[in-house]
Amino acid sequence: MTLEPAFQRVHLLGICGTAMAALAGCLQGQGRRVTGTDQQVYPPMSDHLRALGIAFHEGYRAANIPPDADLVVVGNVIRRDNPEAVEARRRGLPQLSMAEAIRRFAIAGRHTTAVAGTHGKTTTTALAAHALVSLGTDAGFLVGGIARNFDSNFRLGGGRHFVIEGDEYDSAYFEKFPKFFHYRPDALIFTSLEFDHADIYPDLATIRGHFARLLAELPREGLLIACADDPEVRALAAPHAGASAPPCPVVTYGFGAGADCRLEGWRATSAGGAWETVWEGERESWALPMPGRHNALNATAVVVLARRLGFAAADVRAALVGFQGVRRRQEVRGEADGVLVLDDFAHHPTAVRLTLEAVQAQYPERRLWAVFEPRSFTARSNRFQREFGAALAGAARVLVAPPFRADHAGGAPPLDSAAVAAALEAAGTWARAPESTDAVLAALLEGTAPGDVVLVMSNGGFDNLHARLLEGLRRRAGQPPSPPERS
Repeated sequence: MTLEPAFQRVHLLGICGTAMAALAGCLQGQGRRVTGTDQQVYPPMSDHLRALGIAFHEGYRAANIPPDADLVVVGNVIRRDNPEAVEARRRGLPQLSMAEAIRRFAIAGRHTTAVAGTHGKTTTTALAAHALVSLGTDAGFLVGGIARNFDSNFRLGGGRHFVIEGDEYDSAYFEKFPKFFHYRPDALIFTSLEFDHADIYPDLATIRGHFARLLAELPREGLLIACADDPEVRALAAPHAGASAPPCPVVTYGFGAGADCRLEGWRATSAGGAWETVWEGERESWALPMPGRHNALNATAVVVLARRLGFAAADVRAALVGFQGVRRRQEVRGEADGVLVLDDFAHHPTAVRLTLEAVQAQYPERRLWAVFEPRSFTARSNRFQREFGAALAGAARVLVAPPFRADHAGGAPPLDSAAVAAALEAAGTWARAPESTDAVLAALLEGTAPGDVVLVMSNGGFDNLHARLLEGLRRRAGQPPSPPERS
């Protein structure tokens, strides 16, 4: 594999984003000197970069760009008037979007599998990467979370395969189109399609158009693996979809009777979940150490990929069983005073609902608390206010925090946390809307009891609530404090 030799001193704007931190690791692994800047940094990416020895600044200033930098990579959180973006243009430095840099420096010339869709991208990408590496391919990957099997969100690898999370968010202030177009995948796993990213997309039709183009641009010798249980995915992947129908072979998967690879008999187990598939006349049994029907779907997409690449079912089965998951996806953060604390990235109503269902199935005898911070642009606006109430009803007790930066809802009214809690109460679910993270913490320390499970859902740091809760529970039980976490 030949890697581009140019650009040895690279500065990244938005370096603590999950994908940007992965790119930073890839670039450093190629022997390039990497620096960067971000703001409001928090674990795990800040810790991950420090562990790699990659220096970064907190707070954007023109002076942060090293004098000898020969390339600036710009994340999609960076605005045109960012001080370092302005300085890069003033100095005439070459600039690339993160997605274009990934294509040039990590995946060019390789057989690329992308995982795209509204939900499940990170877990499915990490599982596909783990499976291919376990199967001996020496695959590389880049994923939007820390894959626990590798303790990393990237792996350069030396083989022909590369697996990447295909994000539909735009690329940079100078490239207002989805990142996944840069990756030019040979194989695509398409998990789901719903409205999201209200800050850049006005409606579902606009997002649908981008996915239709992505499918249409797949190579004829490529492969589309599509979730038939999702009506939007099914419509785009169907052979009768018209001019936008994918030009390559299509394999659908799902619980529905019309799927090519059909899941049957899913059941929760003490380790996660187990099910069977019926595909091309063969029935196979599978297990995954992650709970939830949605994770069985994610794993089945990986099964289809690996089998189409020629790997034996027994070897793929062993790879699935060895998967350790992704940090911040139903991650156990600890247990104190008999209360189990979980962390999850869920920030869309569908993801919240599916995560709650999976956790409840995993711990059926324990009382489940759902603690939700509306933090993403879509979540902190009132666009899905009713849907969040319905999604959170799967918990026994619910705490809805105030929207993060409610004044930055893009002109839309912010989500009304108190109204969400009131709707839950009216429907019979105990719910409160504390006025701050401190008040959320106080409510948990006062209300939880041994045997409870607390699921904290946010796509940000949530003021380090997980660690603070565990510390408070230890104090409540009279236990010694734990070592301080790095920030």
